[in-house]
Amino acid sequence: MTAPAPAFGGGLDRTLSALADPHRRRVVELLRERPRRAGELAQAAGLTAPAMSRHLRTLRQSGLVEESHPDFDARVRVYQLRAEPMVDLLRWLEQTERMWSAQLSAFKAHLEQD
Repeated sequence: MTAPAPAFGGGLDRTLSALADPHRRRVVELLRERPRRAGELAQAAGLTAPAMSRHLRTLRQSGLVEESHPDFDARVRVYQLRAEPMVDLLRWLEQTERMWSAQLSAFKAHLEQD
């Protein structure tokens, strides 16, 4: 029997919830390339500015992205990815994969006994 996986808390839940929406996944894909302004993200994703604002708020609240303001204009918001939530998600997925592999190996061994 394997040891129980550590609890990841609400952070993982917020990450998964934020990534459940295809528009927010698209934003994450765009931000993997480089930091971008909100207007750039809206245009690239084919969304209105208010819709993008709502998605960016959710991504900020989940911790997946952070915003900054360039020194030359405090009105401009630049968004970039944060690594920590994705590291936690990857760790959870690896643990889940190990658990399923162990379960499938045990099931296979059980079937081969007959």
